[in-house]
Amino acid sequence: MAIHFNARDVPAMPLGDGVTRQTLLDPTRVPDVRFTLDRLTLAPGASVRLAVDDDALAWFQMLDGRATLSFGDDTASVETTHIGLLPPGFDGTLASEGGATLLRAVVPDAVTLDPAVVANPPPFRLVDWREEPLLKSEHDARQRIYIVTPKMFGVRAIRGEMIIYPPGTECPVHHHEGGAHFMYFLTGSGTCWAGADQVMAVEPGDLVYYHDREPHWVKGGDAGDMIFSEFFVPSAVATVWADPSKICTWVPLGVNHRGGAPSRTIERHAHGPTAEV
Repeated sequence: MAIHFNARDVPAMPLGDGVTRQTLLDPTRVPDVRFTLDRLTLAPGASVRLAVDDDALAWFQMLDGRATLSFGDDTASVETTHIGLLPPGFDGTLASEGGATLLRAVVPDAVTLDPAVVANPPPFRLVDWREEPLLKSEHDARQRIYIVTPKMFGVRAIRGEMIIYPPGTECPVHHHEGGAHFMYFLTGSGTCWAGADQVMAVEPGDLVYYHDREPHWVKGGDAGDMIFSEFFVPSAVATVWADPSKICTWVPLGVNHRGGAPSRTIERHAHGPTAEV
């Protein structure tokens, strides 16, 4: 069965002065998982160290608030729509004057998934997902925004996307092979199905983890867009459609989520882990 829960139901443990950590995914919850996923909450004026081991890889996604990330002689302003890649050996401090909440994931032995990531580590990079190209499914109203890909970040240990379901939109039945896959719901509501009979009503703060080869599909609710972030570890996790005729082609709309010019150009392409996007 898929794993489904809301982050508000996970105990918050102190991580430092004004900082709490909720462990969402780790080997205790999923014995064979290759990464850990935490939700960190910073009280106003608090800060937290974001350090990555030399053989690890990490990323974070801001959920709420604003913060400043300091690393070496550099600083970066971080807002709610930002996703950041933390390369091997990264060491920085995230501080927030008004308070902030973020997801932080760590792949502790990234070299086994991406041998080049340690030999030739990528730089730190921050992406605003609302500036990235917006794509639409050829078959239905679903929309997609790539946020972590080999082409964008130069890593193959992870892959991330923002997915948008307008009201009533439904995807075909499919499953994934070759790694871990989870969704974290940000706005709106809907329903997820898994296996033969598991039905999960989802809302903001919900996390759904699908096991390898577990059939599933998703439908948006009746009011407003349902938006969730979706991550795969490693990037080469394959998608297999129950009906091969439903294999999705993604069509660029020529705009970003804000309605302006996107940060880069993406060509029309079929969905797949090797798509160079």
